[in-house]
Parts: sequence; C-alpha cells; structure tokens
Amino acid sequence: MSAKSKVKPTSDNRVKPHSFFTDFDIDLFRSGKHFKLYEKMGSHLTELKGVKGAYFAVWAPNANKVSVIGDFNHWNGDDHSLLSRWDGSGIWEGFIPNMRQGDVYKYKIFSNQGGQVLEKADPYGFLWEMPPKTASVIWDLSHTWNDQKWMKSRSKHNAVDQPYAVYEVHLGSWKRRFEDANRSLSYQELGDELVDYVKELGFTHVELLPVMEHPFFGSWGYQVTGYYAPSSRYGTPQELMGLVEKFHNNGIGVILDWVPSHFPGDAHALLNFDGTALYEHADPRKGFHPDWKSYIFNHGRSEVRSFLISNALFWLEYYHADGLRVDAVASMLYLDYSRNEGEWIPNEYGGRENLESVSFLKEMNEQVYSNFPDVQTIAEESTAWPMVSRPTYIGGLGFGMKWMMGWMNDTLDYFLKDPIYRQYHQNNITFSLNYAFTENFVLPLSHDEVVHGKGPLIGRMPGDEWQQFANLRLLYGYMYTHPGTKLLFMGDEIGQTTEWKHDTSIQWYLLDHDQHKGVKQLITDLNHLYRKEKALYQMAFDAAGFEWIDLSDSKNSILIYLRKAQEPQDCLVVICNFTPKAYETYQVGIFKSESWEEVLNTDDKKYWGSGMTNSGAVIKVDKKPYHGRDFSIQIKVPPLGVCILRPKSKKKAKTTKPKPTKTNLKTKVKKK
Repeated sequence: MSAKSKVKPTSDNRVKPHSFFTDFDIDLFRSGKHFKLYEKMGSHLTELKGVKGAYFAVWAPNANKVSVIGDFNHWNGDDHSLLSRWDGSGIWEGFIPNMRQGDVYKYKIFSNQGGQVLEKADPYGFLWEMPPKTASVIWDLSHTWNDQKWMKSRSKHNAVDQPYAVYEVHLGSWKRRFEDANRSLSYQELGDELVDYVKELGFTHVELLPVMEHPFFGSWGYQVTGYYAPSSRYGTPQELMGLVEKFHNNGIGVILDWVPSHFPGDAHALLNFDGTALYEHADPRKGFHPDWKSYIFNHGRSEVRSFLISNALFWLEYYHADGLRVDAVASMLYLDYSRNEGEWIPNEYGGRENLESVSFLKEMNEQVYSNFPDVQTIAEESTAWPMVSRPTYIGGLGFGMKWMMGWMNDTLDYFLKDPIYRQYHQNNITFSLNYAFTENFVLPLSHDEVVHGKGPLIGRMPGDEWQQFANLRLLYGYMYTHPGTKLLFMGDEIGQTTEWKHDTSIQWYLLDHDQHKGVKQLITDLNHLYRKEKALYQMAFDAAGFEWIDLSDSKNSILIYLRKAQEPQDCLVVICNFTPKAYETYQVGIFKSESWEEVLNTDDKKYWGSGMTNSGAVIKVDKKPYHGRDFSIQIKVPPLGVCILRPKSKKKAKTTKPKPTKTNLKTKVKKK
C-alpha cells in the first residue's frame, strides 16, 4: 500500500507528516461514514523516499503525546513519536523507517487527563502476539486467493431459497492433540481435518465462534480485544485465509461470529484508550455490561461507528467470509437490558429503546449488503423486536436472518418432559408456527444450550438409554422438517454425553458405539435430504411452504404437516410421534391420489432405532377422506420417531434395443 501527499506548513508551525489520509478521509471519519478505515489506520508496511518502513496511525484525541514502542527501540517512549494531525481529528500518525513484518509494537499514550501514561495495542492491528502477550505485530495481509469458483457462485449458496445448514464450531476445542500437551489444532490442521468432516456430514456452512484475538481463552472468543486480528493461537492471518479457502473449494460457506456490542476491560486494549472513555460510554449506566462485566461500545460516536462498520467489511473483504453472525443483538437494542429500575438512562423520548444502537445496526447492514450483496448477516436476537430480518427501507433492522430463540426454548422445554405428560403441552411444540414466517428464522441448537450446567442435549432427553437416543433423533428430525434454516453445535451430531468444555476435545471415542454412530449417520442423512428436497428449503421463510395436516391429536402427541415447494409434486409429508407408543397402522389424510414412499425414518436400525419403518414399501392411497382431505394412507408410525414421505414418482420405462449377443453377431456376419 502506498500514499502520496505534499508536505506543507500548518498554522502552528507543525509539518504535515507522510499520510495515508486525504481531507475527504478525515471528513468521513469524523462523520462516522468512513467504512474502510483498515486501509488508513493501524500499521502498514510502505516506502517513503526510497526508504522502507511502516506508517502508523492511531486515534487518540485526548493525548498530549503518542509514541510507537517495541523491541526495535527497547520500548522507549521517547524515540519514535507520532505527529498529531492539524485538523482536529485526534489522529496521530507517522512513518518509522526500517520496520519489518513481524516487528511487535504498542502505542505509548501520554494522556491530557490527569497525567496518565498508557501502553496500548493497536485497535486496527492485523496480528497480535499470542496470549498472554499483548503487543501488536506488523503484518502484511497479501494473499493469492484460489476460491474464485466459489466467490462467483456464492450468491446462490447464500440465497434464502437454498439449503442453509450450519455446523457451529469453536476452533480451539473441536479436536485437540492430547499427545501434544492437549493443544488445539492449527488453522492448517483444521483445513486438513475439519473441512473433510463438515463435507462428510453434508452441512452447507460452518460458523466459527469468534476468531478475533481475545486474551481469555475461556471467553470462547466473545471478549474481543483485537478486532482486526485473527487469533494467533492457531496461526497467521494467511493460514486462516487458507482455511476459509479450503472450505470454499469444498463447497462450504464460512460464517464468522462478530461482537460489536461490548469489549473487555483489559488494560492494553480499548478501555480508557487515551485516558478517556473513547470507545465506550463514560456513564456506567450505558457503558458497563452487568452480565459480562465488559464495556459497551458508544454506537452514537461517529468514530466508533466507523471503527465497527469498517471491521464488519474488513472480514468480508480480506477473509472472504460469507456471513456475519452478530452476537448479543438484544443487549444492543434495549437500554434496560439486564438492568433494574434506576440503573439505566431512557432515550430522548423517555423510552427504553437504544436509538443509537438501532441506527448503528441499520447502517452496518446497509453497508454490508451494499458492498457484499451475496453474503448474509444473522442476528442473535431473543426478544420480540419487530422486523429484525427485514430491509431497512421498510423499517427493519436489515439483517438477512435471525436466530429463532423462542423455537429453541419451547422445543427443548417440551422435550424435557416425560412423554406421558407431553399431551398436555401440545401448544408448546406447535406455537412456533404462529410466528415462524414473521422473520427469516434460523433454528439454533447452539453452544449456549450445552454449557453453564445445562448439560448435553442427550442428557436432557427423558427415559432409558434407548428412549434418550430416540428422543434426540426425534428432535433432529423435527428440527430439519420445521420451516427455517438449521444450526447445530459441534458434538451434538454424535450425541455428546458431557457438557461442552472449551479446554478439551469433542468425545470422539463415542463413535466406537453404535448409538452414537447412529446419531451421526442421521445428521448426515438429514443434511443430504435437506439439500435434495426442495420442500425443505425453497419456501423456508414463506407461509405458503407449510401446511398443517393434523395438529389436534394431542392425546397421542402426534403432529402431521406438509412441507411444500414451488412445484406441487415436490411436497413432503412429515409425521412426528412424541411418545414411545408405536402404531402398526396410522391413518393420514392426503391431498393427492397417488402412491407415496418413505424417504427417511429416524427409527431406522442404521440410526440405532427399533427398525419400525415403511422403507421399501409402496404406500397406496385410499379414496377414504380423512383429516379434511379426500384421500388417505395407512402407515407405520414408530415410537419416538419421525417419518418423512414424498409422492412416489412414476418413471416411464425406457425402451432400448437389446445389445446383440455374440451369437447374433456371428449370424449377421455369416448372412453378409
């Protein structure tokens, strides 16, 4: 990267330094409209008058002096001072010769507030030292990408009418090397192992818990300090790019968790950056988060908006991310989130809505989709805030999708109950369809459901071991046939038996047991069915894609529904039995007078089920009205299971001429 500027005197006799900034850049920055600050701020290897070195720029408006310190000057704050810009922007900048890639550095900030002297890592640094070290590292992000085929076609992969099944992963604990001090895998090793595994399972996307640098491993990445730096625990920026590239070249999209709501109070990071509340609110009633003991971004400050929106675009541009899952959106929308009366400040109209954060989220989404129309932004939002996944021009927040937290809570609460009591709670399992099409919903069984004492999913299923696994398979079958896209956290696909722990590996040894292999096989088959059957994805966010056949059989805790695609023949019928009672014959009303076939049954023996299936049988249609329809069928319904049926296609027999036998060939030759 290079920049050219004329050297000219200023009114206070300072000299304008070598700068990457134009006056227009400064105007954009100060108005909160500069969305590519990563090209200007931070450290950049460059050349000035034939001398190679690095250009530095940092925002510290309440500093009297700012220096760059590091090994190169023995951490001396007197040798390499930056110059303050004359335009009142608060930016300090300068060129230091002979700096090289890999040099570590910090900013030494002499505040004008009480004589504070602070040593801070670079908010825009592209790489940080491996924790517990805290300095930034000069790094060039050049990379020759080889995922052009994916990038040209990813608009289809990310479209709302295409299959979207997400495998959520914490890179540091997916698989660990016990024989090597229980270390995490590197980006390169994950490229060799994780990519093939996700492809085998059939997921369309992978979602990575925050890869941005964070000092405390136990925060899972959600306490970010280096917003522009991938964690050095697993390798270099280019090695993360290589991992993304491998996913892409295997037809898998990559979603990154992103945390623009709050940040930790580590002394080397954003808090009190120049001796003042620069990135955060000064008033703790707005600036301190009581749940996470962290600090809340001041989304009303222009320079902070530029910092964060630039950051969103940075990961999409430099790391080819296919989407951003935005963490803790609910905490950003409400001023009284997790606060008691008197602990929060109402907005200018006296309400609880955080108008500054709402404005920020809308602008962030507008910029993401303006610059990268082929990606998705996904909100983790747990309240009834309207139109989260609707465009901003009609009053929405502008996200592409939203996590369906209500579905998750109601569903897991229902499955916790002994099947004998489920008949009294039928509304819990059907209520989600009352609002399923008000947003573009993702059905999440995420990391949050297997931590903090909640236990693993299998441990929350009632009954003996067989019933627990049957219930788990039933949950997955119900999830994949419910409208919406899908998300499953690592370990759930094999029926992990312990709560997730960030410092250990998934229980891979469980795959030595048939019941766990069966769960993995079911997830694989569900993913492939989901990708194959248009009825499961083509109208996932459209009420026209779903129809109840029967939701009234609460006595038997059975639900029957129809999933539809744009073409009527592509429909599916789903029968869910939420009790251990099996049915050799169960009548189902059908709208078509043709035969049907079973395409998946969660009770199949290959999934460690009892084997009560309709597999291989042609299910004939009777002209007997039932469930308000003109036709009906009789099928087997397994205990604690899901049956998925589709119309049996009538293939025309091919009329081909028989190949001549050797005898015929000889005869023809003789006749000639």
